[in-house]
Amino acid sequence: MLNHIIDTISVWAIPFLVAFIPLYGWLRGVKIYDVFVEGAEEGFRMAVRMIPFLVGILVALNIFQSSGALDAVIGFLAKPLAYLGVPGEVVPLMLVRPLSGGAALGITTGLLQHAGPDSFIGKLASTLQGSTDTTFYVITLYFGSIAVRRTRYALAVALIGDLAGFIAAVALSHWMYH
Repeated sequence: MLNHIIDTISVWAIPFLVAFIPLYGWLRGVKIYDVFVEGAEEGFRMAVRMIPFLVGILVALNIFQSSGALDAVIGFLAKPLAYLGVPGEVVPLMLVRPLSGGAALGITTGLLQHAGPDSFIGKLASTLQGSTDTTFYVITLYFGSIAVRRTRYALAVALIGDLAGFIAAVALSHWMYH
């Protein structure tokens, strides 16, 4: 019964919102089309302003990966993290997740295909994927869109948040799946 209710809500939630929001604005006297066009123009200008920042982070990520630095860091961290209960297979995911969502998703997909979704590694990888964000991408995107150049403190706090997410994901995965 509960599954049926959840399925019904999930089927109708988006169509409801797509119809409700413009209707609500129209009832309040908002010129819907004019506001939409204004928002689209602002979004386009913001996207153009962000392009250099996005290109920069993608080039830096590619250099980090192509130079072998990522592999060196993985090799350096694998044994100490294994001692803490982190399988070596998920170390690349932990390192790449703050850098690139696409690369992290690719690593997670590979882990799920190799180890299986019901394995501890698969469950841990899925939990890690959902417990943190692509910190460098988010900082690049949001701060770049409003032209903030000094991100030192925000980056430090975000990386501490990533570390907390990783620790929590590993601890909860060991608690729930082992």
